Amino acid sequence: MSSEEGAALPASSKGSWGSFLKSIASFNGDLASMTAPAFILSTTSLTEFSAYWAEMPKLLVAPAAEKDPQKRAMLVLKWFLSTLKQQYASRNEKLGSEKKPLNPFLGELFMGKWEDQEGTTHLVSEQVSHHPPVTAYSIWNDKHGVRLQGYNAQKASFSRTIHVRQVGHAILHLDAWDEDYLITLPSLHIEGLITGSPYVELNKSTYIIGSNGFTSKVEYSGKGWVSGTKNSITATMYPHGKEKSKHDVIYTAEGAWTNNFTIKNAKKEVVDTYNAKAEPKTPLQVAPIEAQDPLETRRAWQKVAAAILKGDMNTTSAEKTLIENSQREMRKKEAAEGREWERRFFSKAKGLPIFEQLKKEAPGESLEADQTNGVWVFDQAKASAAKPPFSQLSKELSKNGA
Repeated sequence: MSSEEGAALPASSKGSWGSFLKSIASFNGDLASMTAPAFILSTTSLTEFSAYWAEMPKLLVAPAAEKDPQKRAMLVLKWFLSTLKQQYASRNEKLGSEKKPLNPFLGELFMGKWEDQEGTTHLVSEQVSHHPPVTAYSIWNDKHGVRLQGYNAQKASFSRTIHVRQVGHAILHLDAWDEDYLITLPSLHIEGLITGSPYVELNKSTYIIGSNGFTSKVEYSGKGWVSGTKNSITATMYPHGKEKSKHDVIYTAEGAWTNNFTIKNAKKEVVDTYNAKAEPKTPLQVAPIEAQDPLETRRAWQKVAAAILKGDMNTTSAEKTLIENSQREMRKKEAAEGREWERRFFSKAKGLPIFEQLKKEAPGESLEADQTNGVWVFDQAKASAAKPPFSQLSKELSKNGA
């Protein structure tokens, strides 16, 4: 078994793993609320997952410098494909198998920045809803005029394996060209449950729809019982309205999202390649825990994370209960006072015109606001007025007029 598929399940854990599988099979509802065996718990909250979009700032900002609109759209496709391994397989490789992340509480924050030759790329991630759980994020690089915003929720179910449908979207904006790219999110399922070494496989298809008139469709497939290759992708880029026309394909991409893929033009000539194992990542910088706000992820969950690392499930449970009870008390107080929790960096929008404009190229795509407790957008006014310990972020936003 490869490192990507995870280590074999420890013999001592087989009993509890079997019980966990049985509990999943008979469970109806949100799988995120289930208690998993100790060896499958992650020390990382879902609010941190937003960082996977930008661990390679060079690829994120590359489209902004490209004058040709077709090549620009192709570079957006390349960047998106490059994020897949980080989003869906990096934990597997680091931890030995996919782990169940910590469920964020309402108002939980994760903030950081990447600093390299591309300048400073900022990240703000906030849990904007608890029922249903929704994470919103904003990522921006002022040097290149690149901004990414989005939010997502997960709807999990069980049928032979764990299936996850992601609800939400991302929108990439390039200031230099006043262009937007609507990005839909892939569905996924968890392989390796029977062996106790779970890993993610992506399903179906997603779209990247540019306001410059070009769409990329990415199709995902995996290794089946008889044939197929793990983590496979096939993508095509074409003018709007030409999805079914093979003659109008401008670029294609093919390979594995956890390994290598190749991009070819209409003449079948290789124009770009990507090696997921060789591409350098820029380290994310996060404030020291003692300097963080009490609602920031790593400060809020530090005792839980430490207990998980020690395998101390009694302390894990006790510390999680303290957080959960505190949150329940806050919700009761808000209800009694007739008010709602004020989000720190995001607000609800009545609609999203750019989404409605571009979604026409993605069959069946909709905002599904009822599934995400609203439409969430980064609130510039709130961010610019941020107080300690977010004062430096506020200064950056005000200085650059982000």
